[in-house]
Amino acid sequence: MIAAALLALRQAFSPPFRSILFKTVGLALVFLVLLGILLQTLAAKLIDFSNQNYDLAASVLSGLGIVVALFFLVPPVVSLVAGFFQDRIADLVESSHYPQDAPGRELPTGRSILLATRFALLVLAVNIGALLLLLVPGVNIIAWWLANGYLLGREYFEFAAMRFMTEDEARALRRSRRGMVFIAGLFVAAFMAIPVLNLATPLVASAFMIHIFKGMKRVA
Repeated sequence: MIAAALLALRQAFSPPFRSILFKTVGLALVFLVLLGILLQTLAAKLIDFSNQNYDLAASVLSGLGIVVALFFLVPPVVSLVAGFFQDRIADLVESSHYPQDAPGRELPTGRSILLATRFALLVLAVNIGALLLLLVPGVNIIAWWLANGYLLGREYFEFAAMRFMTEDEARALRRSRRGMVFIAGLFVAAFMAIPVLNLATPLVASAFMIHIFKGMKRVA
């Protein structure tokens, strides 16, 4: 699994991936900036800045709150962005590392976007729950890591598997190897926790799970 992670990291920043990386980062940043503006607008409406004694303190606290909120919103944002690039990433990984294997098939565009949107909303709900645990020191980070490890592992592995089998078969395979998929998801969640680099999560996770899936099939 470590070898698969290193392969994914190496390829995610290689020349063929760079154009996808720039598009991914650019789109994710646009979404995050728009979300930041929305949160700032809501904070301005909800917080009374008319009292000058609390103006600076309220501004600082609201700003910090928005930064923390955006950190927890990175997973659903990059998960949504991933839906636009996953097949292209998988094609590059398969052609580079598994040219002797039959290539995977792309998901229909509508189905791909639907799955990405559904998953992003699920990740958003989980991360809102983790955000509410901020008052419990230490627990919030652990909860964020475990929850996202499970969700990211499930999503990206099933995507990789669905290029070669039906959704039901992909889901059954993931359940039969749930321990390995969960650990792989923890790798992805740990990468997502690294500021700036986490914007490349769709590339790294998609490539990583292709390697995990191919490894499983070879063992089987």
